Amino acid sequence: MIILVALEDELSKEDLNEPQIEHMGVGKINAAIKTIEAIGKYSPKLIINYGTAGSLNKEISGLVEATNFFQRDMDASPLGIKFGETPFEDSFKIHFGRDGFSCGTGDSFVTNTPEIITDIVDMEAYAIAKICKMNHIDFRCFKYISDQADNNASQDWKENVTRGKNLFIKKIKEIYE
Repeated sequence: MIILVALEDELSKEDLNEPQIEHMGVGKINAAIKTIEAIGKYSPKLIINYGTAGSLNKEISGLVEATNFFQRDMDASPLGIKFGETPFEDSFKIHFGRDGFSCGTGDSFVTNTPEIITDIVDMEAYAIAKICKMNHIDFRCFKYISDQADNNASQDWKENVTRGKNLFIKKIKEIYE
């Protein structure tokens, strides 16, 4: 098992000593690079992503598990392809067979409603999910809701970025011990 986290503020290696924690940096490209590096280095059977996310539904809060992943910023619509779909690929979403929330990933910090409506929004999960799916590696994704993806999102995120780590550590211990 390997845990991929964008920022050390979200979860540091000192916070959880047992599993391997790798910091990716922010965004889909950084997530993709670090995921490929981690697969090459550790050959994991399971990759877990933990981090913060904005919620597009005010009733969603705390630590949640995302299980359906969408690319919220893919726009090839001038080619006649539906917004969010990657050209010449069969699947619009990535799913790992568990119940949970939908996550829209994009390389922008969300402060208003995106075109693709999902339960939560982040900046890394889709890239990790896609690489895991392509490599037949199980993937789990836990996000702490740091903000409501609105005008206050940046300030709320800054105030809440570190608050979910204890919930995540508890969840990992419940699942894997």
